[in-house]
Amino acid sequence: MIELRELSKKYGEATAVDGISLSINEGEMCVLIGPSGCGKSTTLKMINRMIDMSSGDVYVRGQNIKDQKAEILRRRIGYVIQSIGLFPHMTVGENIAVVPKLLKWKDEKIKAQVDSLLELVELGAEYADKYPSQLSGGEAQRVGVARALAAEPEILLMDEPFGALDPVTRESLQKGLLRIQKKLKKTVVFVTHDIDEAVRLATKIAIMKDGRIMQYDTPQNILSSPADKFTAKFVGKDRALKNLSRKYANEIMEKTAVVSLHAEMSEAETLFDGKVYLWVVNDEGELKGWLNKSDNSGGDCVEDNMSEVDTAEYSISEDSTLKDALSKLVMHGVVVLPVTKGDVVVGEVDIQKILEAGSE
Repeated sequence: MIELRELSKKYGEATAVDGISLSINEGEMCVLIGPSGCGKSTTLKMINRMIDMSSGDVYVRGQNIKDQKAEILRRRIGYVIQSIGLFPHMTVGENIAVVPKLLKWKDEKIKAQVDSLLELVELGAEYADKYPSQLSGGEAQRVGVARALAAEPEILLMDEPFGALDPVTRESLQKGLLRIQKKLKKTVVFVTHDIDEAVRLATKIAIMKDGRIMQYDTPQNILSSPADKFTAKFVGKDRALKNLSRKYANEIMEKTAVVSLHAEMSEAETLFDGKVYLWVVNDEGELKGWLNKSDNSGGDCVEDNMSEVDTAEYSISEDSTLKDALSKLVMHGVVVLPVTKGDVVVGEVDIQKILEAGSE
């Protein structure tokens, strides 16, 4: 899909990118990462000719981008940057519609695309009439992603898009990007300085230093077999922990017994089956607490004996990473947590299985 051949960029005597070559297959998310000044953003910007290369070539579907007009090329490649770059005098809908209008799409097609993309990035069509000044940082970045996807490009370039956001918003947008990528299967080139973000998002990672690629491989291979001392140091010593950010609760969760908070304790006792606890749910199957086998002094009803819990604090969702699950287990000093879909209990994960998954 995308091929870089001996690509270089020089500024006078200084070399920003030094003869790099790599291939990115269709539907992959390639993450370029390295310390400041390593050439990752420069490399990305040469793919859509925001920066002209000094030597070498970039091919997209076998066609040299030098043979295309830069403005035509850019209309076919989505581009998302950290500063977002929304036009302040335009509404959200008008911002998203910029490239489709340049491509002379019909008005009804543009409106349908704007509404569809706002739903895709989990904002909703009602945001179309808002202005950028009315948006939070996370909302503005979602609009930036929607705008980049508006003309249905095959390729999406993302230059540290989440770097300026707080950790909670950043994690939410990472999840959103993975969800969008699973549905649309774009070919994505993503620049970041955050190795955890790279490991979580990438199909392949290119570790860069001084304008060169030190290692280009899958996250799993880079974590398990770093190519050199620089890569090993850059990735860090907690490689097993980082590996958990690519694995999810629904991959290792097991079925678990639950008991209604309205049930009699005698019924609960038949469900323990060797366990020392049961998850307590309401009539809709939503988590309300847990019941210890020894907790039977409060009366004959489960509700009178259970320990109430805050669902958000004492459970993880199906799409939670195992790294997040381990963090929550350690924070609460427990060895098992329920897995929920919405607030409904669908299974559980225990610390032993998480540790085993991290070592795979």
